[in-house]
Amino acid sequence: MALLNLWSLGHFVQWAGIGRFSSIGWTPFFVLSIGWEVLELYLPYEFASEQWSNKISDVIVNCAGFAIGRQMHPNEEVIE
Repeated sequence: MALLNLWSLGHFVQWAGIGRFSSIGWTPFFVLSIGWEVLELYLPYEFASEQWSNKISDVIVNCAGFAIGRQMHPNEEVIE
């Protein structure tokens, strides 16, 4: 499995949108982002079965998307 795939694009777009259109800060972002990757360890579905390197790249892509979304956010106030 490749480090970056179509799921990576989906992760990026999702977190860029959340960063742009919500007021959550970095702490809730990390809880949700890493929490989902941990949850995938226990899900009995094929899409959730991936290597650790892919899980790490997912979190990196999530961070990039969220950071870009936060930069486009019209209001500087965020909830931490």
